[in-house]
Amino acid sequence: MPKQSILVVEDEHDIRELLEFNLNREGFQAVGVETGDAAMRSIRESAPDLVLLDLMLPGMDGLEVCRRLKQSENTREIPIVILTAKGEESDIVTGLELGADDYITKPFSPRVVVARVKAVIRRRSEPIAGKDEVLNFSGLTIHPGRHEVLIDGKNVELTKTELQILHNLARRPGWVFTRYQLIDAIHGEKYAVSDRSVDVQVVGLRRKLGDCATLIETVRGVGYRFRVKELLGIG
Repeated sequence: MPKQSILVVEDEHDIRELLEFNLNREGFQAVGVETGDAAMRSIRESAPDLVLLDLMLPGMDGLEVCRRLKQSENTREIPIVILTAKGEESDIVTGLELGADDYITKPFSPRVVVARVKAVIRRRSEPIAGKDEVLNFSGLTIHPGRHEVLIDGKNVELTKTELQILHNLARRPGWVFTRYQLIDAIHGEKYAVSDRSVDVQVVGLRRKLGDCATLIETVRGVGYRFRVKELLGIG
């Protein structure tokens, strides 16, 4: 079985080598580049299984790399884990809104990086629970098995995480999910991610759903629910 390939995009030589060494030791095929432009060239030549992407890069920064990858039909499915030295919420929020799968703030433990990379790759390969059920609500159709969401017959492009949030909410109309219940459902229990990341994903999801955005209701102090019953006057 071929090794899964990881592209490490990091301009600091020592950090890049440390990441490559630890990923290769864990059975991955890790290759490093130091600029955003070099990353785009490498991905065009051979798409990796995951991109480990520093945000602070010379020339094209990490957010622009993420934006370009997620806008292209050929590369939008490549999972991205963001590395940020700043730890500033605005950078993390922007990265998640662009479609990044996870983020890690510096300084970090190489063991944590390897674990998070494994988790993202594993999550990408796992089947979605209830993937064969098709959900229909007043113009909105959700088909998780096809990774397909339609509004009035028109396709809506969602990231896998956005789709999973929508699907989990829509399977239990009226049921209130806390942010951490959504994290557990999507990422697994004890996954170290901020509940703020769920809010970011919901903001992006609502924006893409347009008029159907009102189906996702914020329950203040608790979390979110799919309120189709109330909208359609059911029950």
